[in-house]
Amino acid sequence: MDMLLITAGPYQFLAKFESNAPKTTAVFRRLLPYRKQLIHVRWSGEGLWVPLGDEDLGLAFENHTSHPSAGQILLYPGGYSETELLFCYGGVSFASKMGQLAANHFITIVEGNEHLRALGELVLWKGAQGVVFELADDDR
Repeated sequence: MDMLLITAGPYQFLAKFESNAPKTTAVFRRLLPYRKQLIHVRWSGEGLWVPLGDEDLGLAFENHTSHPSAGQILLYPGGYSETELLFCYGGVSFASKMGQLAANHFITIVEGNEHLRALGELVLWKGAQGVVFELADDDR
């Protein structure tokens, strides 16, 4: 199982790819290392997102959910709303101005969960933070 190191703002998280989202995982792995900015969601609750606009990653729905848990990362392949990553730090009901959405849960944070709320509040009160997704090595 390949592990990911996620550096978001001043925090680091160790995460794993979900085996029940193989197509989403394969597409995302080709993008690594992946560098973007996290901003706070507008409609969904306690989550951060990476807006990807009309970027077409060639994905469909695999194991989609509208109610992810803290520490889960989803990829919405586009359609009713723009393509995006959703990084959950608390209670989330995934939605847009168009209404409820569902996205592929393809990454789960397995270490560093104690920093999720602090990251979410940092982005909420201080603004966008850099995020880097990369394959973890043996040391981390």
